[in-house]
Amino acid sequence: MRWEGNRQSENVEDRRGGGGFGLGGRSVGLGTVAVAVVASYFLGVDPMMVLSLLTGGPPQVAEVRQGPPADDRMAQFVSTVLADTEDTWTELFAAQGARYDKPRLVLFSGSTPTACGTGQSAMGPFYCPADRQIYIDLSFYQLMQERFRVSGEFAQAYVIAHEVGHHVQHLTGISDKVHEARQRAPQAQANALSVRLELQADCFAGVWAYHANRTRSILEAGDVEAGLNAASAIGDDALQRQSQGQVVPDSFTHGTSAQRVRWFRRGIDSGEISACNTFAAASP
Repeated sequence: MRWEGNRQSENVEDRRGGGGFGLGGRSVGLGTVAVAVVASYFLGVDPMMVLSLLTGGPPQVAEVRQGPPADDRMAQFVSTVLADTEDTWTELFAAQGARYDKPRLVLFSGSTPTACGTGQSAMGPFYCPADRQIYIDLSFYQLMQERFRVSGEFAQAYVIAHEVGHHVQHLTGISDKVHEARQRAPQAQANALSVRLELQADCFAGVWAYHANRTRSILEAGDVEAGLNAASAIGDDALQRQSQGQVVPDSFTHGTSAQRVRWFRRGIDSGEISACNTFAAASP
């Protein structure tokens, strides 16, 4: 996949290392926070008041968002892919007279707080509509290679593009409608709606790839096959067969390998958002 030298997104937050805090737009180190806590204990005053005196800012603390280090190749890759999805979806939304609000992508290790609850590495990459952020522990890519035998940068880009697809669904109101319908439906039907939602995100990932390649020539030989392999490897039937030795279709929430491949292929072949209406299809 050709990506080096392309624009990187500014909407990437790196939580993998330690950080400071922000107070009134100023960066406050953890040492300053520690001094404030100790001083407040002995003086019997609010630590926020001490912080305010130390920094000259108003008593309001918020975590500082920091970008990934400039020499982190994988973080550079993720930032570049996210930027590419930003450019693609901005143009597609504009063509329909709408504005694309860019999501933030958060890099983390182990676990991290989100507006949807605590995010865990074991969950894999996910999108939280409540804060419009995509969360990914980059060790997932190693898992893809070791457990699913899926490798290649385009396969990794597909994972990000799929989560961005969920962001598109949120912006267009699709995910809210599905959520409401799932709450009223019996479990098997609710799972079937989830499958169609996930398959549409796969198709949207394909739409991104179509337009990104047409305008920026990102695809190299074997890239599409790598993306299709990734879609196939994380199908519900493949995962259930690997983990429990049997397949339970009524419990599917993401779609079979064949379904995921078919919808990703539909998006990348057509480049049309309208081709991704999984909810109108007689069978996903």
